[in-house]
Amino acid sequence: MLKNYWKIAWRNLLKDRQFSILNFIGLSVGLACSLFIGLWIADEYGMEKYNSNDNRLYQVMANNKTSNGLQTGMYTPGILAKSIKAEFPEIEDATTVLPASWFNDPSTPGGVVTFGDKKVNATPQFVDSNYFHMFSCPILEGDRSRLFADKQGIFISSSLADRLFGTTRDLIGRVIHFDQYDFTGNYEIRGIFQPNPPNATERPDLLFNFDIALEKRPGLQKWYNADPHTFVLLRPDAKIAALNGKLSHYILAKQGGKGWDPQLFLARFSDRYLYNHYEDGVCSGGRIVYVRLFTIIAVFILIIACINFMNLSTARAAHRAKEVGIKKVVGASRATLILQFLGESVLLSLFSLLAALVICELLLPVFNGITGKQLTLHFDPFHFLVLAGITLLTGLFAGSYPALYLSGFRPVAVLKSTLKTSRGEMWARKGLVVFQFTLSILFIAAVLIIYRQVSYIQSRDLGYNRDHVIDFNIPIQMDSIYLVHAASFVKELNNIPGVVSAGSHAHNLTGDHGEISGVQWPGKDPGLDIAFANIEIGDHFLETIGIRLKAGRYFSPNGNTAHEIIMNETAIKAMGLKDPIGKVVRFWDEQREIVGVAADFNFESLYQAVKPAFFRCYPVGNQVIVRVKAGSEDRTIAGIRKAYMQFNPGMTFEYRYLDEAYQKLYASEIRIGILSRYFAGLAILISCLGLFGLAAFTAHRRKKEIGIRKVVGASVGQVAYLLSREFLLLVLVAIGIAFPLVWIGMNRWLNEFVYRVPVQFDIFLWTAGMAMAITLLTISFQSIRAATANPAESLRSE
Repeated sequence: MLKNYWKIAWRNLLKDRQFSILNFIGLSVGLACSLFIGLWIADEYGMEKYNSNDNRLYQVMANNKTSNGLQTGMYTPGILAKSIKAEFPEIEDATTVLPASWFNDPSTPGGVVTFGDKKVNATPQFVDSNYFHMFSCPILEGDRSRLFADKQGIFISSSLADRLFGTTRDLIGRVIHFDQYDFTGNYEIRGIFQPNPPNATERPDLLFNFDIALEKRPGLQKWYNADPHTFVLLRPDAKIAALNGKLSHYILAKQGGKGWDPQLFLARFSDRYLYNHYEDGVCSGGRIVYVRLFTIIAVFILIIACINFMNLSTARAAHRAKEVGIKKVVGASRATLILQFLGESVLLSLFSLLAALVICELLLPVFNGITGKQLTLHFDPFHFLVLAGITLLTGLFAGSYPALYLSGFRPVAVLKSTLKTSRGEMWARKGLVVFQFTLSILFIAAVLIIYRQVSYIQSRDLGYNRDHVIDFNIPIQMDSIYLVHAASFVKELNNIPGVVSAGSHAHNLTGDHGEISGVQWPGKDPGLDIAFANIEIGDHFLETIGIRLKAGRYFSPNGNTAHEIIMNETAIKAMGLKDPIGKVVRFWDEQREIVGVAADFNFESLYQAVKPAFFRCYPVGNQVIVRVKAGSEDRTIAGIRKAYMQFNPGMTFEYRYLDEAYQKLYASEIRIGILSRYFAGLAILISCLGLFGLAAFTAHRRKKEIGIRKVVGASVGQVAYLLSREFLLLVLVAIGIAFPLVWIGMNRWLNEFVYRVPVQFDIFLWTAGMAMAITLLTISFQSIRAATANPAESLRSE
């Protein structure tokens, strides 16, 4: 019996080739989209989950009071870890890390490693002795305790070893030279570690003893300094809420009740990738928003494909009515018929899955290029079960309504040819079409709004000019002769034809910055404390980057800048200073005079409002920016490369355009926009396949009516309008349902940006126009074909 059912199912698929192909394409595309999205979602959820202690590993976060409410950061004092480990029994272990991102972002590594004639860029990270107990960092060679035996030991990654030595073996004891400001010196290789996996956001090349940082940067030992990250390993029975209560004003207590008072709390380490957006001290989402969004999109695309199957199957019910009637007459039960029809849909889903796997395998390199990931298809038992489950559920869901509908035919009505389409059936089919197009219209409108927001981000005036500016690293040693040489190199760049201006800086304009609190100024409210972003720059940086001044002047051109500071507008407002020029601010052991007020500029993501910030000037920084004359880029960069090689022989000249660095801040949004366009297009394609099939069915069902209308004088246009009107009305209903949902959903997404575009009325006009145009294009072929058919053929008895 089962074998016969499968034969019948196969023959029915072949018999109605047009509808089978439409269903097959729709299900295949829907499953392929869902597979792509599933791979992406699984990778996103896997980020930062590489540590064996993941369920107990937390990061100490800090909520800082500002004039705009609480601002959440991940920078903490360098002495916090040892202190809280000693005082809180809930904490099993704690470690301090001066992260790779503190030095610079991955595109501009923070130092240069030299061995013999070989020089390579490398990113350092400073860790203490508890680091290896808490983080999964496999040691391939060497003893981890030797890294902390003194300050001259260093661990290097196997990838750096390959680049520097061409091998990872027999390297223990070799001495390499590292150049990066006051950390410059010779270090002995004490071990080789395996680099963090691709699902880690921090991937350092070098591990240093944190004691070096404490020695070179004494400010790290102050409670009012916040540069490192602090991580804790909790005991299994620790209560997070109670511990957060104890930590809240811990730093203030350590300062005797005066000074910087950040509200400390713990956040799961592996959550910091997906849950990285905070509003007024409370986590309000982050990348998890996109993960949830694409989960919904995957489900909706599959639903659209399943609706196609339902609509097309029930529309062709008349062709199978006699089959159902005869089977019931000879004794087939309704349960048996339901099983048969569900089997047909599962069979089609299985074929569609095979096609979807082929599509994924062929297009995965393209998808990886869009997402910036390295996804692969896995066929282990777990993933096989997941795919089988999705296929089965898709088949059952798609075939459920047709199976129940077809198996419910009464044999007498069927065999007497008195079967009529019920009003309920018509409304159900129309409802499914409306649901399909509601989702498609949602996708269209969302894509247009995302595109507009991303375009706004890319074109917004940030308060500085990033056009035609290149950025590159130079090694810096804390040697007076070398510093003079480096400063001379930056000045010499201005003599190269095509160079408009050149300057240097130490902190990245598009990255994270350390924060300084405990700043004092005349008339300060004793209860007020502000965390300032500290941006360290070299000579002529502000002029080169084009940051405007609201008051005062730039730094002294004679290099006497050790006691000068420039604040941004937000800082001056937060401090409550009037006539700030000439006022003296104090922090650490420094006193600096405010010589200028910079116009506010966005030095971080547009998700965040401009923070209080100040510039401190040094003769030269380890990053150089050069504004190049438009149209002379190739020739000018060749001149800069030549000067760079003369300044630092053996180094490879690597540069980037500043606008490219800015784009990386919004790589997620740009990729989401691209993916949204593709998935919206595919959702519309699937919907149109179903609409095309329904239009063909409608034209066939009404062909006698069309023939009679043509005989009595109806024109081709009138007949085409008659057939199109029903579908256009359904699309109008879908538009009416979709637009309020678009308004609510997209405003919620846009509200995550401090700087955003409004949802304007023209978006809805464009969306409605596109939806109507797509509908007309889809059904026009069938409508015109039916309208131009020969009435004699239409009226002939079948």
